[in-house]
Amino acid sequence: MKLFKLSGLMLWLIVMLAALTQCRKEATLSTPVDPVVPPVVTPVVIPDAPEVNTFVWASMHDYYLWNDKIPNLTNTYYQMLTTTSTNYKRNKDSLNVFLNKYTDPSKLFSDLLYQYKVVDKWSFIVPDYTIIDNWIAGISKTIGADYQLYYLNSTSSDIIGVVRYVLKGSPAEKAGILRGDIFAKVDGVQLTDANYNAIFVSKESYTLTFAKVVNGVIAPTGKTATLTAVELQEDPVLLSKVLTVNGNKVGYLVYNGFTADFDLQLNTVFQQFKTAGVTRLILDLRYNGGGSVQTAIYLASMIYTTNTTKLFTKSVYNGILTPYITTTYGESYFNSNFTDKINTTPINSLALSDVYFIVSGESASASELLINGLKPYMNVKSIGTNTYGKYVASLTLKDYDANNKLVTTHKYAMQPIVAKYANSLGISDFVTGLTPDITQKESISNMLQLGDENEELLKIVLDYMKGLKSQTLPNVGGLSNLKAVFGSRDKSQFSRDMYVDPRKFEKRARLLK
Repeated sequence: MKLFKLSGLMLWLIVMLAALTQCRKEATLSTPVDPVVPPVVTPVVIPDAPEVNTFVWASMHDYYLWNDKIPNLTNTYYQMLTTTSTNYKRNKDSLNVFLNKYTDPSKLFSDLLYQYKVVDKWSFIVPDYTIIDNWIAGISKTIGADYQLYYLNSTSSDIIGVVRYVLKGSPAEKAGILRGDIFAKVDGVQLTDANYNAIFVSKESYTLTFAKVVNGVIAPTGKTATLTAVELQEDPVLLSKVLTVNGNKVGYLVYNGFTADFDLQLNTVFQQFKTAGVTRLILDLRYNGGGSVQTAIYLASMIYTTNTTKLFTKSVYNGILTPYITTTYGESYFNSNFTDKINTTPINSLALSDVYFIVSGESASASELLINGLKPYMNVKSIGTNTYGKYVASLTLKDYDANNKLVTTHKYAMQPIVAKYANSLGISDFVTGLTPDITQKESISNMLQLGDENEELLKIVLDYMKGLKSQTLPNVGGLSNLKAVFGSRDKSQFSRDMYVDPRKFEKRARLLK
């Protein structure tokens, strides 16, 4: 009896379980399951980068000579060249994320340079483009004395300053300061390696106390000069004169900068040489740090030829700019030939076969371009020490809008390296400078006035022309092999720059909008 009851119960349970299973199957078939709904996510809005940062990146992307070596300029996620590109939004956001990390455009600029201060030692950015405009025009605030500071000896921190030349009409000239003058104190305090920077970089007015050095000991001369810096435009033609050597007329020109504002004045000097019957030229570039590429072409034409079919120099640009130039201007754009005019003014060419250069480690960029460009055509002799070693040029980049008008939200401008130059034989990349034919370092012990035929380096050239061997001049005052510390030109980031004429490029609006 109990066994029956148990079997009946089990049967009932089985039937009920089957019924429930069927109901569940029917429910599964007839009632849809709600899908998993993702949480609501608010899209992240990436703010546009500051306009100045976009200008810096886009310009470096387009123009910088070494752009292919900078990952943040070649990153494909940043290449938003047109608003119709497939990944425009993604790329724009990626670039903005990168650019928004920078609050200082100067830091962004330096981070985009190739081996900054090692390979690229020259590119720079300024917060106000008038700074570059003034530099190109040769305008600066100065006392008008070019000087070099040296350690007095190898065991002392004391420093002396030596005046190398004085600008016409400057406070230094008015104070009676001359080339070769030595100063040891400023505002009554001895110059040392601990105080010179604060004085010469920061101060615009001070009193120099002059001295002479006898057997390595400083002895005051009693002469002082109180000077206040003024704004001056330096005429790069410091001195020009005609000498007579073995009955021949020789032009001597001290030229301290390839400044485009003075191209016509330079041409006038060559007219004077031409009228005087000059058949040889001594070009003193010992203090010439460079400047305009176009001025170098003009000067080369004044020296050698106005034959516009002859190649003076050839330029190389980056992989983005090269096809743009080829398409827009043609292959001839890369070649800079000798020329016969400065705008509409005919060039006064001496058509020489011999030229002599006085050079130093401060003869840089456009100075080296001139020497290197003339070597394939002329008997070129140089006297001095190895030149600086700069065969690349920069370009002034300002921020223009789509209508080619300067933007008003900032005044930043850049001077990045954009091109390198070779002569007609393809010679370039002289990283250690150009080696002189006669090596002689300028001695501060015998600094006669420039143009004096007994001035050390000029005398070597004149003796060479005469077929004589120059005698080493005596060491006066124990001033030999002094270590240079700082010079007036070191105050300027432009002192060794060479720049491409901005007129060679149309005003290109930047690519990113």
